Amino acid sequence: MKIVITTLCLALVISCKKESNSAIQNESSKDSLTVKNDSTQSNENPQNIDEIKKEFALLNNKLLAKELDSTGFDYNCEEIEGDVYFYYENKSLKMVKHFFSDSHFSSVTKYYVKNDKVFFIFKDDTLWQFDGGTPEKPITKDSINQQRIYLQNDNPIQCLEKNFIIRSVGKNVDPETIPNKEGKCDVKELIKTYQTILKNKDKKDKVLCL
Repeated sequence: MKIVITTLCLALVISCKKESNSAIQNESSKDSLTVKNDSTQSNENPQNIDEIKKEFALLNNKLLAKELDSTGFDYNCEEIEGDVYFYYENKSLKMVKHFFSDSHFSSVTKYYVKNDKVFFIFKDDTLWQFDGGTPEKPITKDSINQQRIYLQNDNPIQCLEKNFIIRSVGKNVDPETIPNKEGKCDVKELIKTYQTILKNKDKKDKVLCL
């Protein structure tokens, strides 16, 4: 009788262990599936304003922390001088920065990229002029226009703009306190410039004109 009871207890313990192992395997499979789904979702392009803002914040933090690799080239076209920088993460293009200037005007455009698609553009244009003073101590002012453009499949879904002036003398407004105004924008020229930049990204010699 004792042998029978002992045998039954051993069978029960083995059965419980099998059920426990099966449950662990099932949970492990679920966790792996969840991780896989999260990974797949993270690799998708942002589909709306909130997702674009999150993607921008993640990428901008990496840029500020200097965690991305970079390369670039200079160009000189008549009176315009410019430079372009490409920022990569694991050989995947993440951002393109384009700067150019002439005697009184300068422009910086940043193209934020995911899966070879531009999802956000920041453009900052500055026109500087003399604004009084003396020949020895001239006063200047910078008229600045900023654009923030949210894109989906190369088409703008929201365009924000702000304008302000910074003078070399006197108290200036804090640009962060100026609200953005929503409006319409045409990104055809910006995307065209971006595509031209990509065609020149592997050139080692100085580019004459974009």
